[in-house]
This record gives sequence, structure tokens and C-alpha cells, in this order.
Amino acid sequence: MTKEEIIKRINDLPKGGITTKKIKSSNGKIYEYYFLQWSENGKQYSKTINKDDLKMVKEQLEERKKLEESLRNNSFDEDIDMEFNTHVIIGKELKYLLESIENYNKRYCYNNILNYLNDSNFGKVFILYGLRRTGKTTLIKQIIHNMDDISFNKTAFIQITRKDSFALFNKDLKLLQKNGYKYIFIDEITFMEDFIEGAALLADVYASSGMKIVLSGTDSLGFWITKSNELYDRSILQHTTFIPYNEFSSVLGVNGIDNYIQYGGTMSVSGNNYNSAFLDIESTNEYIDSAISNNIQHSLRYYQYGGHFRELYDLYNNNELTNSINRVVEDINHRFTIEVLEKDFKSNDLHISANNLRKDKTHSNTILDDIDEKTFTERLKQLLNIKNRNEKQISISDSHVTQIKEYLKALDLIDTIDVLDIDINKNKRERIVFTQPGLRYSQAKSFVESLLNDNYFRSISIDMQNYIINRVINEIKGRMAEDIVLLETKLAMKKNRVFKLQFAVGEFDMVITYPDTLEAEIFEIKYSKEIVKEQTRFLIDEEKCNQTAFQFGRIRKKTVIYRGNSTIVDGIHYKNIEEYLSELYSSNN
Repeated sequence: MTKEEIIKRINDLPKGGITTKKIKSSNGKIYEYYFLQWSENGKQYSKTINKDDLKMVKEQLEERKKLEESLRNNSFDEDIDMEFNTHVIIGKELKYLLESIENYNKRYCYNNILNYLNDSNFGKVFILYGLRRTGKTTLIKQIIHNMDDISFNKTAFIQITRKDSFALFNKDLKLLQKNGYKYIFIDEITFMEDFIEGAALLADVYASSGMKIVLSGTDSLGFWITKSNELYDRSILQHTTFIPYNEFSSVLGVNGIDNYIQYGGTMSVSGNNYNSAFLDIESTNEYIDSAISNNIQHSLRYYQYGGHFRELYDLYNNNELTNSINRVVEDINHRFTIEVLEKDFKSNDLHISANNLRKDKTHSNTILDDIDEKTFTERLKQLLNIKNRNEKQISISDSHVTQIKEYLKALDLIDTIDVLDIDINKNKRERIVFTQPGLRYSQAKSFVESLLNDNYFRSISIDMQNYIINRVINEIKGRMAEDIVLLETKLAMKKNRVFKLQFAVGEFDMVITYPDTLEAEIFEIKYSKEIVKEQTRFLIDEEKCNQTAFQFGRIRKKTVIYRGNSTIVDGIHYKNIEEYLSELYSSNN
């Protein structure tokens, strides 16, 4: 028998084992009942066997046992020679493909794929939806690698290329279905120009008839489009773009909030070269090009034969869409950098730093004595704005920006944090945060470092240049740490409201409300490793606390999240930022 014939025969045979139950009647006579018992998808099943069928069922179970042993020992005839039109990988070739990933750590969504494959319900496809380098293909390989022999022998892995068409791909699916294949994993399916139009067939024909189909692809916006249209209620979407701190740390074995700020957002095989996507501005721009801009452009070009560009059609028609998307991403991060200079850098007066440097007993330094901090900060802002204007070679309208941001949000690249004012008459604002911190950090750092090329900067001593750049970059890290805490708290605590609260003077960096108990927690988020009294000045401000309690509920806890050790001082909780982020999901699941 060939492998396919063995698999087909096994599927036709009963599985499990036979148990006997003896029941004594009221007249003292003992009756024997026979049951076939088996487990499936984690559930136990039982079926009564007629005594006349007992011998036949025992023989069938024994036959199944021998056939399964044949599969495990590869004791079967050569595979049927199947000629495929696309790159379909099965059998021994597939085993070779999986050898390299045996010891990789798994992403948290691994079990969600497993649950789909083991679910007895059919008719839906499973979509791994995320940007490049977020572990989609590795997840597929890990799932296949951990299959038992019987399931593995019903599994095919298909790698699509841009030259493939849905018609040829469909022929291969029919051939696989005919030969008893049940688990189909399709990588880079969005490379097919007609994928969106043909996507419904995967659910309506193949998944509905018993196949389990897992899809992944680089042009992930195409999945977002099909989820809203062709695969409306026939798909399960698993997002992979957002990689929280704890997952980044545990999967890659890379610890520390600094590493996450600088490189968070992408995965890498075995944790090696985890930082290559955002290592420098060139790598970052290449990632934006391929993972984001081309993703959007390709997906829109293939949808409705390019008829859904909407406001972006003129940019696409003039070959400016990719550059425009890049520009919007860069502009968001540019505004972020300017805001850091205006608020964070400016508020931490340079003369305080100058005084601290003079008092430093180990490395006394006077490099900041002759600088006018107001003039200097304005010059930094001016230089960045000049750079911003000079690089704006493309005219992008507000409607262009709005639509591009819509797609960036659909790709899970950006999210928003609510910024409320204690004055209820003021409108809520939103702060844009990037789910891939490494991308934002790389661009912001590049903006700041580019200032060194300015003549004004070059006239300053190298010590001062180095100090200023490091100061600004540390302020950027501090602001990003705040964004990371806000975003991860918002996503982990979906039943709660998470926001930033501003007053006429000062703000709470984060507020969490508990609607069931009418309570709230207030937070300060600092990049410092030290406990400083100044950190709690707003948390202990009685007027601010009373105003907050009036609007959002009794304040049950006050916390400073920082990089030092967790402790409690004068009733204020100090929580290490890495501990806080690591505990978020475990305590809210």
C-alpha cells in the first residue's frame, strides 16, 4: 500500500479501545456491555458495540494499529507521483525543511493555531496576519514539526511565489484533497495577484469539506481586505505584528527595556540578529519599504484590479505612493521627536544638568556652563523643522494622510492612546504610538544625530555635542517607555479604560479605571533608576487626586513605574518597568 492508501484506510477504521462493563440485574443475572471509547480534540467519546460486531471491531482496531505502525516506520510503498504546479512540500522534503527550528521558543499565539487544527468544526481558514519578521513562517514550521506521524503524513506546506496564479494553486489543492491531505499550510499566499478574488474558495470548498487551512503572507493588508469582504465570517485572524515586551524577552531571550525600545517589534530565528531590522536608519527604511509601504501598495493593486485606491490613486498613478507612505510614517515620528524637544527636553533645564556636572566628584565637567538652554532648544527645533521641510518633496493632502494612517492602523503598526483633560469641556485627544518601538526609536535617533551635520552644532566642542545627543536620546527613550507602558496596559486590560490625564498644570502619565468597583489607579512613568521625591509631586497633590476621584472613582493605588527596584515608600508603590510589563498579561488573562 502507498502512504496515501494507508492514510485513507486508517481514516476509514475505528480508533480507540474496547471496554467491558458488567451490570447485575435485579434478578441476579449479570449482563456484559461493550463500548468503543476514544478521545478527539481533548474530549472523550463512547459508542456501544453490538456483541455480534465485537469480533469485527477488534480486528479493525488491530488493523489500524498495524497501519499506524507502518506509517511510523515508513514501511509503505513509494509515494504516489504527484505533479504540482506550485511549490508543494510534503513527506521527507518537508521533514528536512523543519530540522532547523526544533529548539526555537514559541510565540504566545502558538496554541491558538493548535486549537484551530484540533477543532472539530470546519468551514473557516486560519490567517496569520502581521508584518514581515514577526514569526509567521516559523510558527507554521513549529506546528508541523510537533505533529504526530499520522497528522504529518496528511500535511502539505505550500510556498507561493509571485509567478503563481490562483488557478494553478487551486489544481494543487484538488490533488492534495484527492490524496487525503487534511492540513494545508500556505506561505506567502498574498503574492498571487488574484488571491483576494479567489480567497472565498478556500473556506467555501476546501475548509468546508474537512481541510484545515492556515495562511500567511507578506502583503498582510490583503488579509485585512479579505476578512472584511471575501472571507467575512469564514476566517480566524491571528495578529502577529504586536510583540509585547514579555514575549520579546522570553521568545528571543533578550532582556531589558533598553533593548526593547531600540529593537522591539520583530523576531528572528533562534534569537540571532534580533536587532538587524532596526539596527540603523538604512535597515529601518528598508523594513518600512518592504514590510509596510509595498505591503499597502501591492494589496491595493491586487484588490478589485486596482479599483480601490480611493484618494491614493493619484499618488499611485504617479509612482509616488510608496514614498508617500514612507513620508507619513517618518512624519509621525518626526512630530514625536519635536514634541520630546518641546516638552521633555525643554522641561529638564540644561542649567540643572550643568550644575550636576560641576558637582560630579568623579567626572567634574563644565561643558554646559556657556550654553543658553532656551536658545539652544529653539535651535534644535528649528534645525529639525528645516530638515523636515527640505525632505518634503511630495505633496500629500490631508485626505491622503488620513487614508494612509487608516491602513497603518489596519496593519497594527500604529495605535492610539487617549489623552483626557480634567476639564470635561475640553475634547479628548489621541496620541499615536508605534507597536514596533524599534522603528520609532531608529527614526527619532536618526533625526537627532543628523543635527551634528549643522554648522551651529559643529562649532560646539565634541564633548558638548556628545552630551547633548545622549541627553536628547535619553529623553526619547523616556517618552517611549511611557508609550510602551500605556499601550501594553491598554491592550492587556481591555475591560478597563487606560488613558493619560492632564491638568492645568501637570499630568498623570497613566490612569486605569475599574468601572465595576468605581475605582482608579494613577501612575507616573519615569526612565530613571533612582527614587526621587520630585517623581511623586503630582501623585500626592491633593487637589489633583480629589478631581480625579470625583470623575473616575476612588483612587485605590498610586504607583511610580521606573527602572529601579520594586518597593513601597511613604505609601507610594515603586514598580520596576520590566516586572510591570512581564506581569501584565499573566495577571489579566
